Amino acid sequence: MSSKKIIQTSNAPAPIGPYNQAVLSGNTLYISGQIPMDPVTGALVEGDIKKETRQSMENLKAILVAAEMDFTQVVKASIFVKDMHQFSAINEVYGSYFDAAVAPARETVEVANLPKFVNVEISMIAIK
Repeated sequence: MSSKKIIQTSNAPAPIGPYNQAVLSGNTLYISGQIPMDPVTGALVEGDIKKETRQSMENLKAILVAAEMDFTQVVKASIFVKDMHQFSAINEVYGSYFDAAVAPARETVEVANLPKFVNVEISMIAIK
């Protein structure tokens, strides 16, 4: 039976509901969706989809670091966007965090609304 360890860091936004930033079960890390919220100020990064995506990715990076992992260990990503017309800008920033030859599996889904009505939310699964 695998163990369940809660991963938490002040370098990413604190959960605003009954969930955790990430859960490590055995060798698999499940990271909750990260929105473009500055973990220091609690303010949303708004007005530029590239900056918003970068903040979401930096929040994911902080959680990976807290679990003693990095983006090379990510096997699956889910990107939720408010407007698919912003996909190319989101993809440009997202792609800068990975080597294309070994990038994770991924889906990108347009949704009506996201938490706090942000434009992008990204979740990931990584393997130690």
